[in-house]
Amino acid sequence: MDELADLARGNARYRGKAIFELIDRAPADTAAAERLAELSEVPKLREDRVFHMVSMAWAAIIGLLVTEKPYERQLAYDAFAKLGPKDQENLLRYLRCGRIEEAHPPGV
Repeated sequence: MDELADLARGNARYRGKAIFELIDRAPADTAAAERLAELSEVPKLREDRVFHMVSMAWAAIIGLLVTEKPYERQLAYDAFAKLGPKDQENLLRYLRCGRIEEAHPPGV
């Protein structure tokens, strides 16, 4: 897990692949989910856009939500709470819900 987290933090070339590998592992691996929550706070991942407004940090949060598991969803709620107000507003609009707890996105 740590190697993937290090790639996501540092190497722009493999950043997305590392995040999405952690997302794939999160439903079965609590350590992967915890890394995603940590990575959602990294400033460069909040700025690195997958497409349009969707940042790598958003991808990490959405990946946690998709698990539909209580602990992982709580990690997502906590990570969401640490986003700036505009980022929170935009993410809720993207997820088409009024509150993060209402978000049930389809698989990433």
